[in-house]
Amino acid sequence: MDLRTLHTFRVAARTLHFTQAAAALGYAQSSVTAQMKALEESLGVPLFERLGNRLALTEPGERLLGYADRLLTLAEEARAAVKGDEAGGSLTLTAPETICTYLLPPLLRRFGDEFPAVRLRFLSLPVREFKRALLEGEVDLAFILEESFARGSLEVEHLRDEPLSVVAEPSHPLARKRAVTAGDLVGERILLTELGCSYRNRFERALIHAGAHPGSRMDFQSIEAIKRCVESGLGIAALPRVAVAAEVREGRLSELAWADLDLSVKTQLAVRERRWRSPALQAFVAMAREELSEPRGPARAAR
Repeated sequence: MDLRTLHTFRVAARTLHFTQAAAALGYAQSSVTAQMKALEESLGVPLFERLGNRLALTEPGERLLGYADRLLTLAEEARAAVKGDEAGGSLTLTAPETICTYLLPPLLRRFGDEFPAVRLRFLSLPVREFKRALLEGEVDLAFILEESFARGSLEVEHLRDEPLSVVAEPSHPLARKRAVTAGDLVGERILLTELGCSYRNRFERALIHAGAHPGSRMDFQSIEAIKRCVESGLGIAALPRVAVAAEVREGRLSELAWADLDLSVKTQLAVRERRWRSPALQAFVAMAREELSEPRGPARAAR
């Protein structure tokens, strides 16, 4: 079970298609097939099964994939460790939509300019998968938007608070009210992000605490879709202030004068506990602190 074979297995397990895996690796399909057959024979269990016209991982295959991720990550860490302090190699990151869209672009651009030898890879994952991905070595670092986060085997660092804004279309009657509470939303249509979203949970708890029953609810997968729908007068939403700042500034949305329970979550950074940090990861974490942490000093404001 050498590293080359494990790498081939990981690509095949991700694509679930030997032809695509071969193309990604620059191998002949027969080479991928032969490697997977030899791996299955050495382990004495099937790793793939064919379901109609597609492949699927067996239960042993699923288990091996987690170990393959960890072993290959450890091998990369070992190579980087013995090569010295030069920041190179690759980093795999994940973050929720809000952080990825509204906070990370300046950080990613600065890091790319200062460390062009480091290949950054962004992996889109459901929030519930972040911890597993970190522990299994699938990602090196995760940005998390939560009220609090169970640390477990992770190192979690609070970077900044993210207040929520309750927003409506500018001509909505509540936009002219000096103080808006959850009770004022009785009978209103509420536009919500997907289930499990930390700030959806925060907003819903405020409504429940006040006994405020909205007229109806609509669920969306996209913040941008919610903003466009609020602009058109479809309903009211609670979104991170950083996500609606431009629309409020331009007069396309109105931020209601919320005077009820605190609506805020936290942007946090998480890595696997006690893992060796490559020079690239150390540099990225340090830069993330500089770019995202609050309060920001005069020098940051001038940039």
